[in-house]
Amino acid sequence: MAGQSPPFWLPGRHAARRPYLLARGRIATALRAWFDKAGFLEVETATLQVSPGNETHLHAFSTGLMGPDTVRHELYLRTSPEFACKKLLAAGETRIFDFARVFRNRERGALHHPEFTMLEWYRANETYEALMDDCAAVLAEAAHAAGSKQFSFRGRTIDPFAAPERLTVAEAFARDAGIDLLATIRDGEGDRAALAQGARTAGVTIADDDTWGDIFSRILAERVEPHLGNGRATILYEYPLPQAALARAKQGSGKVAERFELYACGVELGNAFGELTDAAEQRARFAAAMDEKQRIHGERYPVDEDFLDALATMPQASGIALGFDRLVMLATGAERIEQVIWTPVQD
Repeated sequence: MAGQSPPFWLPGRHAARRPYLLARGRIATALRAWFDKAGFLEVETATLQVSPGNETHLHAFSTGLMGPDTVRHELYLRTSPEFACKKLLAAGETRIFDFARVFRNRERGALHHPEFTMLEWYRANETYEALMDDCAAVLAEAAHAAGSKQFSFRGRTIDPFAAPERLTVAEAFARDAGIDLLATIRDGEGDRAALAQGARTAGVTIADDDTWGDIFSRILAERVEPHLGNGRATILYEYPLPQAALARAKQGSGKVAERFELYACGVELGNAFGELTDAAEQRARFAAAMDEKQRIHGERYPVDEDFLDALATMPQASGIALGFDRLVMLATGAERIEQVIWTPVQD
């Protein structure tokens, strides 16, 4: 890996990156001030966890913890501070945020780095619609701090001061792919054959072993995402229930969940949930995700039993994870994530 790109510490290379890095600091300072004014408490959660998270396509770094007895216990570098933050909600905190360093393996590219910063914040006893308003404020604060009138990435721009577009996933699939997405969901499960037919009609190529979720992701990436976050940010909400992850079902619906994603300049910036607090349901979702991970990747991660215990006593809440490095990229016009990270992992 060494030698594939010049070291970040070469004076010339660092000088080129330094304006982005200084803007990063200003944006972080501005957001901390905004959260403080809004009544949030900054927390610092642990990097080492007994489980890195239980999502099918996330890959973690593992390590070993050895005590004085020299018995080795496997731990993981977190892929998100979510489990720890929710434990703090169970402990009684009500509004918290965390600038968390997180780690994801098998991810490298213009928008991906093995170590990056996730800005997460949570509101106890508040709906996820409040997070939508937060997102608009965060974009504007970042733009002010960076001295930017627009966000840009690969020729696409948004006005960070404009109210974000709010669009349901079903509306986006109908508009951009001509697919009635909700008709492919029955009893909370996806009907693969129905969605496969819609994909073929929309001209999206699928594989024989693609699941409903795989097909959904292909359509989203190829037909929907190119139309998101153009001119202004997009809040894509009411994700289908099979894609709920850690979000609760929308009240009265057997088809969609209280989940949204924030897009700007075609880039996914944030993933938000009206948080699921049913520990039994969350356990079942984790098990299904790990079974799928085992099938596809030949590995699975343990479940954090302490997290499930905390979830059972956690108040109703909403929470969001936002890629802070990506936010800085868009606010400064950086082309690659390494430009906005002080000491990137050398490749």
